[in-house]
Amino acid sequence: MILAKSATEMTRTMRNNSNDKKISNAQPDLSVELAGLRLDNPVIPASGTFGYGREFADLYDLDILGSISFKGTTVEKRYGNPLPRIADCTAGMLNSVGLQNPGLDAVCSEELAEMAKIFHKPLIANISGFAEEEYVRLAEAMDREPQVGIIEVNISCPNVHNGGMAFGTDPENAAAITRAVKKATSKSVFTKLSPNVTDITEIARACEDAGADGLSLINTILGMRIDIKSRKPVLANKVGGFSGPAIFPVAVRMVWQVAHAVDIPLIGMGGISSAEDVIEMMMAGASAVQIGAANLRDPFACKKIIEDLPRVMDRLGIEKLKDIVGIV
Repeated sequence: MILAKSATEMTRTMRNNSNDKKISNAQPDLSVELAGLRLDNPVIPASGTFGYGREFADLYDLDILGSISFKGTTVEKRYGNPLPRIADCTAGMLNSVGLQNPGLDAVCSEELAEMAKIFHKPLIANISGFAEEEYVRLAEAMDREPQVGIIEVNISCPNVHNGGMAFGTDPENAAAITRAVKKATSKSVFTKLSPNVTDITEIARACEDAGADGLSLINTILGMRIDIKSRKPVLANKVGGFSGPAIFPVAVRMVWQVAHAVDIPLIGMGGISSAEDVIEMMMAGASAVQIGAANLRDPFACKKIIEDLPRVMDRLGIEKLKDIVGIV
């Protein structure tokens, strides 16, 4: 009897150990949601740092990404700002590209068709204008594109004149653009916020009140470098957007502030370069993240972060990424 009982207990113990092993070997859940749109994981290449994905598609399968925020689109074709428009900085970079893109018609008729061959998930369409009517026209066009799942309204670019950041630094202007885009589309609208303001929560609340389905933040911080030999600015545009690891603490702080000020989902960005950064940004309140400057330093940055997330989650005891959003 004693032997039989021991055998039974041994069997039960083996089953329990087997169950424990199954639990420990279970894959962490990387999926997240953005205004009703489910993403396999929260990693999204940021607009302007990934183009239309073609160069990266030669390196790895883009379908591992959560989504792609493709190159910012304006109504008319733009060459961008004069050269030089890139400058290296400690722990970051300055850029003053100036929304270079082929224009709305070419994006819709050519670029999106090519992207459909290499990426098979909903895209994020980043749009930028110089007047409310341009944002409306862009939104109407992207609303007709089946590949586009979210429209990201860029009112925060520091590298263009007569538009861009001018809309994003005033609550009334930010709300007006957001409201106009919402009327022009049935798709989710995420307004991209500028960090170059006194109180980012004021802008965030104005956009939420105007109907934004979510917010993207932060865009680049206005910066400048001077060539001490020539005694002239390094950039032809004199100033540009500062990005990279150096701005990560600023981005985390602003995402955390905005998360406590609004009730809509956030896409966090600004200096993210590791799986640990992703988790920190999500703990601050972001439901998903965008990877920007890291793509320019390492074309495999997004792939490496996605592959590393399960390991970091396991180490931190995180089973579902969505459970950590805004826990701080």
